[in-house]
Amino acid sequence: MTSSLSPDPVRNRPSPRLTPSSTSGPVEVVPTRPYRRLYLSVPAKFTLALVLAFAWTALSIWLSQRWLNDLAAVTSWAFALIAIGFIAYVPGFMNAFLLGTLLFDRRLPRIRPPSYPAISILVAAYNEAAAIRDTLTSLAAQTYPGDYEILVLNDGSTDATVALAQQAIRELSFPANATVRVLDYPVNAGKAAVLNRGLKAAKHDLIITIDGDSWVRHDGLAQIVERLLTDPANTVAVAGAVMVRNSRENFLTRAQEWDYFHGIAAVKRMQSMYHGCLVAQGAFSLYTRAALEEVGGWPECVGEDIVVSWALLEKGHRIGYAEDALAFTNVPTKFKQFAQQRKRWSRGLVEAFKAHGSLLFKPRLTTIFIWWNLCFLPLDLVYTFIFIPGLVLALFGIFWIAGPLTLAVLPLAALWNMFIFRIQRQMFRREGLKVRRNFGGFLFYALGYSLVMQPVCVWGYGAEMLGMSKKWGTK
Repeated sequence: MTSSLSPDPVRNRPSPRLTPSSTSGPVEVVPTRPYRRLYLSVPAKFTLALVLAFAWTALSIWLSQRWLNDLAAVTSWAFALIAIGFIAYVPGFMNAFLLGTLLFDRRLPRIRPPSYPAISILVAAYNEAAAIRDTLTSLAAQTYPGDYEILVLNDGSTDATVALAQQAIRELSFPANATVRVLDYPVNAGKAAVLNRGLKAAKHDLIITIDGDSWVRHDGLAQIVERLLTDPANTVAVAGAVMVRNSRENFLTRAQEWDYFHGIAAVKRMQSMYHGCLVAQGAFSLYTRAALEEVGGWPECVGEDIVVSWALLEKGHRIGYAEDALAFTNVPTKFKQFAQQRKRWSRGLVEAFKAHGSLLFKPRLTTIFIWWNLCFLPLDLVYTFIFIPGLVLALFGIFWIAGPLTLAVLPLAALWNMFIFRIQRQMFRREGLKVRRNFGGFLFYALGYSLVMQPVCVWGYGAEMLGMSKKWGTK
């Protein structure tokens, strides 16, 4: 994307570059000449996006007066304000803020240093017999110029994961700058525990985590490291861009393709622009060893990636997002697996608030997203127990909850979807990729996905608050 606006002011400082000798150990940087064009500062962009969001919310409130009065007449004013607030006002504010942010998002091109630091790649694997060879094949095809080691961390698999990983290591042609080994832990200890074991065994100071069922694009390692070197100096982690690999299996995977390509990618872009992506996901992310050790590694919980990310943010660090460092992962193909995954994500959010709720009061731009996440519980509750029943009532001609005015949110939703699609398609084109046609999946994603996902999220919140047993649940 082109614009007359220059990079953000915090990115307008001298760009970091590796010295030629920095192939291992701590990353040493030297400055290059800064950009000197006019720029729109990050706080200014934040303010403009906030003004747009408040303006849209004010318009929504004005348009909804009749709806509000009619609903209050048959229920109560408290019920009407809560229901319409979380059905229309809060989601409208969020979507308008997101759209405003994306309008102003201009990313500094990634730095390509004269030499690249050594990295350690932790591949957590539990019963990944069907996918581990593909994951290792993608890592063998990397064009990363620096040294890298791959540690396959077998977490007590009961299938042939270890044997197939060892066979792949023997048969694949790994580059000379790569070393590969399997660390076989016979007793299942959980993802956090096995990643912490891998961290202790890793040789290098940059750590990348990859799931055992992910395919990393050939330049993925290089581009996620380049993003770290390009971003502000307080960046200690970078989330890669995770897309869906098995999207053609059924209707559920087709919808998830849009969720990853549109929703998750857009939110990470927005959060990273204000210097605090909230989740460096375990499927493909980069961390500095020092930062991980500072927060005690990955915590023992079901949402280890979000909780460790919030721990880094609480220390004042920044988490970036490499929108073009691509990994493709296998998403759940069955509703039960999908429900367990989203339930786990919801539990992880509650775990993050329990451990790092003080982030709600930390003075930084990204604090708005912590409050944003706090709104997810009432949003999902209202959607599940008020809006979905309201849709049923609307089928019988009773428009108390869902009715003609509900359609007022569609123009903003359509605009947001078109804009993020344009951004993502441009990124794919730069990477030599093509967005496949998936109109049926998009229709389900736009119109029916929330009917499935948000009740599952409520289930996850309840399970965590009631202290129910924790398990991965997707195998």
